[in-house]
Amino acid sequence: MLIDFLFELRAKGVPVSTHEWLALMEGLAKGLHESSLDGFYFLCRTICVKDVAHYDAYDEAFLSYFKDVHRAALQVTEELLEWLNDPVRMATLSAEQKKALEGLDVQRLRELFEQRLREQKERHDGGNRWIGTGGTSPFGNSGRNPTGMRVGGGGGRSAMQVADERKFREYRRDVVLDVRQIDLALRGLRRLGRDGALDELDLDETVDQTCRNAGEIEVVFRPPRRNRVKVVLLMDVGGSMDPHSELVSRIFTAASRAGRFAKFRSYYFHNCVYQAVYEDAQFRKPVTVADLIAGSDRDEKLVVVGDALMHPAELLDAGAMYYAPAARASGLEWLRRLAAHFRRAAWLNPEPDRYWTGTTIEVIASVFGMWHLSLDGLAGAVRYLVRGGERPAIGKPERWAKTS
Repeated sequence: MLIDFLFELRAKGVPVSTHEWLALMEGLAKGLHESSLDGFYFLCRTICVKDVAHYDAYDEAFLSYFKDVHRAALQVTEELLEWLNDPVRMATLSAEQKKALEGLDVQRLRELFEQRLREQKERHDGGNRWIGTGGTSPFGNSGRNPTGMRVGGGGGRSAMQVADERKFREYRRDVVLDVRQIDLALRGLRRLGRDGALDELDLDETVDQTCRNAGEIEVVFRPPRRNRVKVVLLMDVGGSMDPHSELVSRIFTAASRAGRFAKFRSYYFHNCVYQAVYEDAQFRKPVTVADLIAGSDRDEKLVVVGDALMHPAELLDAGAMYYAPAARASGLEWLRRLAAHFRRAAWLNPEPDRYWTGTTIEVIASVFGMWHLSLDGLAGAVRYLVRGGERPAIGKPERWAKTS
């Protein structure tokens, strides 16, 4: 039943699973759609669309599939819209008229609107019955009615419904993240386990033991579930990262919230990691990379935030940085040591990915899996940190081999 509509949804990019489709069929069998196309529209969207970013794709698929289904509702003609965009002097309602009009509900309003569309043959302005401009009619625009249906234009912000063209535009998934979005994405890193004191009631086991005791209550406790994930966050600071400082602050705010991870540590570096990272942005509290590696489990998640842009010498030559002149290895070598220690590591880059090729970003992306710091990019990095898999391929880092 409606299997072609399922294929139309998938063709438009709406990820509908077989389980969800069977749930929709069950809902139809129970009459949850109220035997109307509008009811089916909302029932199907509720069950099959899990992300508001797919609402427009769903609407396009619905329109494409049901385009030949005729409804009782009439369309607003171009001529009528032209009338309604030419407002005239507004009239006012008496107290008795306002009281009567406020009693209209949405369904009755729609029925009256469709009836007026069938009956109306000419333009009307300033009246109290027909679809027009100004006046006190419940239909049209720029009029005065406490409970009306606006058609085009604008008015006194009292319209109960708006009859207008539906303009499709996808929600952007490459927008800069706010703290809440980052927080929600980082929840995907959770790995819950039970440990600690027995201070949480185990309801199922309590019922089971009570039944085994012939009704004598036996209260059973268990350790609470806690997130066991440990995260190390390295953040590039200063220089070319200054324009991205607010965004990185949001990452830090979301990641450092109490209880988010079993263990969370954060450090700073500038441009590239050399022999040390720092607990403060003024670089007064160094922690050597050797100590960081020695104090970190291989299963901890390493997240690096930085634009990965610098002069090639800073990345490929030993002792190139003024604050780390004694470094015996290049920045690239220190990055390789970190990547080799942690089983899963991800680099989040705030620079648009169209600028990545032909720069030092290519080289660093050959060491770390690198994702753009956007909604999709953060989600992809979290999936990789949890499940592993293929890392994004970027550019041709072998072009730098001669200088490294």
